[in-house]
Amino acid sequence: MKRKKKHEEHVDESWLIPYADILTLLLALFIVLFAASEVDSKKFEAISQAFNSELEGGTGVLEQQAAVETFEETSPIPEVSEENPAGKSKEEIAVEQDFKELGDLQEKVETYIKEKGLAPRLQTKLTAKGLLLTIKEGVLYTPGSADMSAEAQKIAVEISNLLITDKPRFIYIEGHTDNVPVAQSGKYPSNWELSAGRAINFMKLLLENDQLDPKKFSATGYGEFQPLTSNKTEKGRAENRRVEVLISPYTEEKE
Repeated sequence: MKRKKKHEEHVDESWLIPYADILTLLLALFIVLFAASEVDSKKFEAISQAFNSELEGGTGVLEQQAAVETFEETSPIPEVSEENPAGKSKEEIAVEQDFKELGDLQEKVETYIKEKGLAPRLQTKLTAKGLLLTIKEGVLYTPGSADMSAEAQKIAVEISNLLITDKPRFIYIEGHTDNVPVAQSGKYPSNWELSAGRAINFMKLLLENDQLDPKKFSATGYGEFQPLTSNKTEKGRAENRRVEVLISPYTEEKE
């Protein structure tokens, strides 16, 4: 019997190390791809940087400690000072200043209304949407008409001067009617056209003041479809026939 061959030397398994590293990197890649579908772009960028660091020779993925998530700062921490004792953010301070200026403008308009004896036909109200000036029908127009008398035109000119501000604001003019159909023989076939005509005519008269910016103005007719009160009584219908001028806060403007 031939002597058995000497037992072969142990097979070299050094290839397992790079193979395991490749598997580790593949695992990390799949984790990154999965995370990319779950996080926003900024978090994905942070993960991508960590992965690049790994490829460049950082600590092995399986040896790494648990990651610590960092959160993006959404707004600066307000500073408390003598000028800002409540620690309000710059945005909050800007909004307060904006509405303070609208309040000052409301006082000017109210003074004008009182001097001209136009209350309650002219009314102001400071709302979350801005300063609202409501002008009743008898001030500007006669029933069923969008033509303005000489006295109404004078009032419009005076109001235009009150709308001038250091930084121009957006001005939205809205026409409203009651639900009584207009005379078919008249100039306007429906309350839609009548309300729009009133808003446009008033806007055009305001914009004769060259200190106002036409790009900041718009006019809309709502007809009878946004009543303030019931149209069942003459008093209610009179309340609903109106032109409204909304002076927008800067914070609500969309260029």
